[in-house]
Amino acid sequence: MEKKNCYVCGKEALSKNEIGLTKKLLDKNSRRFYCLDCLAEYLEVDTEFLLAKVEEFKEQGCKQF
Repeated sequence: MEKKNCYVCGKEALSKNEIGLTKKLLDKNSRRFYCLDCLAEYLEVDTEFLLAKVEEFKEQGCKQF
């Protein structure tokens, strides 16, 4: 699997959760990915909120996480 980097800060090798959040919250066909911190800043939320969303999506059975 090709490693993805953050579109904003360049953080290397984004986690499966970071890639999944970008797809789930922005665009499932996204070719640009965000690390947790940059996605939180972009969406104007805190990282704790995004981590809670990851758990929520996992509990719902979302296969992107």
